[in-house]
Amino acid sequence: MSKDYKMLINGEWVSSDEKIEVLNPYNGTVLGTVPKATKSDLDNAIKAAEEGFKVISKMPAYQRSKILENTARLIEEQQEEIARTISLEAGKSIKYSRMEVSRSVETFKFASEEAKQIHGETVPMDASKAGEGRMGFFLRVPKGVIGAITPFNFPLNLVAHKVAPAIAAGNSVVLKPATATPITSIKLGEIMIEAGLPKGVLNIVTGRGSELGDWIVTDDRIAMITFTGSLEVGKRIKSMAGIKPVTLELGSNSAVIIDEGVNPGQAVPRCIMGGFANSGQVCISVQRIYVHQSIEKKFTEEFVASIKKLNVGNPLDSDVEFGPMIDEKEARRIEEWIDEAVKQGAKVLTGGKRNGSIVQATVLTDVTADMKVIKDETFAPVVSIIPFKNFEEAVSMVNNSIYGLNAGVYTNNLRNAIMAAKEIKVGGVIINDVPTFRVDQMPYGGVKSSGIGREGLKYAIEEMTDIKMIVFNV
Repeated sequence: MSKDYKMLINGEWVSSDEKIEVLNPYNGTVLGTVPKATKSDLDNAIKAAEEGFKVISKMPAYQRSKILENTARLIEEQQEEIARTISLEAGKSIKYSRMEVSRSVETFKFASEEAKQIHGETVPMDASKAGEGRMGFFLRVPKGVIGAITPFNFPLNLVAHKVAPAIAAGNSVVLKPATATPITSIKLGEIMIEAGLPKGVLNIVTGRGSELGDWIVTDDRIAMITFTGSLEVGKRIKSMAGIKPVTLELGSNSAVIIDEGVNPGQAVPRCIMGGFANSGQVCISVQRIYVHQSIEKKFTEEFVASIKKLNVGNPLDSDVEFGPMIDEKEARRIEEWIDEAVKQGAKVLTGGKRNGSIVQATVLTDVTADMKVIKDETFAPVVSIIPFKNFEEAVSMVNNSIYGLNAGVYTNNLRNAIMAAKEIKVGGVIINDVPTFRVDQMPYGGVKSSGIGREGLKYAIEEMTDIKMIVFNV
């Protein structure tokens, strides 16, 4: 039975007259409703966050750390319930939902540790003649109210990557979760209250991004925006934000290079996971696979054969690899992209069909750089295989993109590995694994159109604090 969920404002659960239905993308059933926040609701949330900031910014680091540690413990205790919620509202396979919950436990634990490590540095003032006789150092201080706008594909861990470092640093938060997946965020709000978070420090408002998100971005009381989502929305946020800082994680069309001499059996299972987990709806999903011509045939045969063994269906079934896309509109979009690529000369080796919101795992060849399935972000279970003659050519093809988030490189050649590390224009180069690899304490973010700034607890805290310089004339 569906449930009527509420927003979290100033430690209270608040409803509204208008509601938004949250649907199960697998079968279309209504999981519940959430309030459609009004401008007045947001105003109350920001006012609460301003008061919450006065509390959390003065709270000793060890107390902020304890709240985050408690949050991690409570998430772990409720792992199965939260994983099921993620699968129901996001359509994610339950095995990957469980992994997401486990990662979120680590994310809050890392934030708890980092909360106790925030510090500045001394500055050698007498390095300048004008600084002689002076002592200087800087502090890192919280920015204020953080506006966090999060996507549907990781409704717990990508929320954690914004909320946890913000609170670790002593900021308060106004969170707008994705319209399709707000229930997981609401559960996190319940947990953080139980963990001891003071009222007003975390406020959760629900509504459409084109309205509520715009209000958050343009409100002068919001000190910083942290956003994960599409390039188009990221550009819009940056244009509206004025001089306030923004962190933008905007996705990719991530590539893997499979070099000469690599055993295909080493790379195929990871490329399968990287390309099709969560129906390819991951910012660092494998989308382009560049394979040396000497092993292309063998790699392709093994890759396609493995795909045909994948179980696709109800995400709550433990043996299912992936289920639906987030909605049928997105499934129709990628179906159109596949059809368009075929008309332009691409060949479908397997898949290519849609059944409602489920898109078959699809492999394309004979693709060109100007096709949408190559140059744009598919965000779907669609992978293209492209042969190359030499490693320099492969690096050039990887770089032929407006995006630059992560890239993977399989090679037994140390020279080529070093070349890839130096020459591929991305935020992260993963050697002998797929670009989909991420652990939650590492710096994560892109270059070019993949975004601005870095996530990963220590690095997000740096984004969410200001440097305050202190000089003593002694």
